[in-house]
Amino acid sequence: MATAEVEEAAPASGAEEVKPYTIHVSSKYLELTKQKLEVTRLPHELSEPKSKDWWEPKSRVEPLIDFWLEQYSWRAQEELLNSGLPQFRTGFAIPSSEAIVRIHFIHARSSHSNAIPLLLIPPFPFTNLSFGHLIKLFTEPEDAANNQPFHLVIPSLPGLGFSDSLPNNTSVISSTADILNSLMTRLEYQYYLTTNASSGAASPAEIDYKIVNHLATYHQDHCLGAHFISPPLAQPKLQEAPIEWAKWSIASLLQAPILGYRSEDFSALQRSGYALSFKKGPTPAQFGLNQLGLREPNTLAYALCDSPTGLLVFVLKTLRLLSPKKDFTPTEMVNLTQLAWLPGPESAMRYWAYCVRHPEEHKKTTVRPKIGITVFLGDEPSIDGGAEAEADPEAGDMVEDEAKDRYTCPSWANAKYSVVYANRATGLSGLLAWERPEIIATGVRGVAASILKWDSRLQPTPTSEAVAPLEHVVVHSDTTGDQPASEPARPAPALLAPPTSEERGHPHREISEETAVESNENVAGKTPSPAPKAHSPAHLAPPTDERTHPRREASDDTAVEQSDSARA
Repeated sequence: MATAEVEEAAPASGAEEVKPYTIHVSSKYLELTKQKLEVTRLPHELSEPKSKDWWEPKSRVEPLIDFWLEQYSWRAQEELLNSGLPQFRTGFAIPSSEAIVRIHFIHARSSHSNAIPLLLIPPFPFTNLSFGHLIKLFTEPEDAANNQPFHLVIPSLPGLGFSDSLPNNTSVISSTADILNSLMTRLEYQYYLTTNASSGAASPAEIDYKIVNHLATYHQDHCLGAHFISPPLAQPKLQEAPIEWAKWSIASLLQAPILGYRSEDFSALQRSGYALSFKKGPTPAQFGLNQLGLREPNTLAYALCDSPTGLLVFVLKTLRLLSPKKDFTPTEMVNLTQLAWLPGPESAMRYWAYCVRHPEEHKKTTVRPKIGITVFLGDEPSIDGGAEAEADPEAGDMVEDEAKDRYTCPSWANAKYSVVYANRATGLSGLLAWERPEIIATGVRGVAASILKWDSRLQPTPTSEAVAPLEHVVVHSDTTGDQPASEPARPAPALLAPPTSEERGHPHREISEETAVESNENVAGKTPSPAPKAHSPAHLAPPTDERTHPRREASDDTAVEQSDSARA
């Protein structure tokens, strides 16, 4: 297995340069997507009675396919992203493979002099481009005197969106954390905080939690504190933390709000299915996307790489598992699908499967990381679910069980961390970054306030202004050449997000140049990226013949008919 060591790219290659980034997708690939949608064949589903054992999504999928074909405009979304989000990319060397991994990230600096750097990890498997709506909340709070502002960095994890994949057989969590720490120091943020943006327990293979934990634990010389959201922590053990074990044993035996525990903790544990008899607690596979149980990625990847409809259903299932009552618009759901479809979903699946099959060993550290923790009591819906539940007849008992949260008592974290902030929020974690993003901001600000009291390193310094040229930069581009950089209008598109193309540093198979999905790095007039030469993935290549496909027509039995000329 390759080590997790990460180095900055050699200066001679220029890969370490931070470059503004603009999205541009090949029209031929967009046409290929349309052709595949037009020949979609959906499974047969019995009308009545509805199954009690599995999800029947046809009534939702068919209208979305038609919307994608007839009303959705990728170019409009692309323009919004390029004008509204300050995007950049830079490369890092993985010495064990001699590969350069280019990381795409959003970097928005605050206008306030007391702002501190924050690394926000987007929920896996979403890309950073889905979280533009968070920028203003963190960088320009309405009451900056009482609400700590941040210089915000939101990366796309390796293999997602415009970020290159890690080489095979690389320890993905430690390598990702090392790259992200190097990214922050490259931006001249010597000291920073980091946070999750969703439940760590519900994250696939607990990826969200593991990345932030690795940063907080093994990069304490730069990462001065972390904010966990519903981390998958267990009750203290006698052998590992005898004092914390004794506190928990006494408080749980008496069911009393003592020794750092509250009565809400015990009721929340019972709601989440935790057994107070100490014999058995819930397993990670019971929560969130872990219920999908992905261990071997390529079988599913081959299917989804060739089917935008299949990937759309996978996205719908993901949203359903995390928050069944959250109502996304058709444009938002197609945007999320495009984010995975354009670059291909295989890298995300391999990242996920590797984390499941290869849990990384944790080395003991002498200093406990400073952390804040936000957990959810599950005592009431996180959003007004009444009307939405009625609008979605599928949101029955099975769905509510799928969306159940795992509860962690904040005091459990004292066994391995120094807890400087804790928040017990009502409801479920759900899709927190969309439903209740203020809870994320409140948690990070709580951590920042505590750390600022005793650690002056987090205080803003004049040297941090060295990255000022990156503030709100967006470079517009088209096939005619460069245009002047301009400050974007501040609209932050929430779910508009497109990843594209040949941007992958690790191709799957070689195809002709004319099928490539382009970005600002290969549009005419742009300076090419110094990354290794790579050809576009095979699934980005449209058919070589000039045949046309009929407009998709769904019959009663969902069969899709083709004209004779299309079959020829």
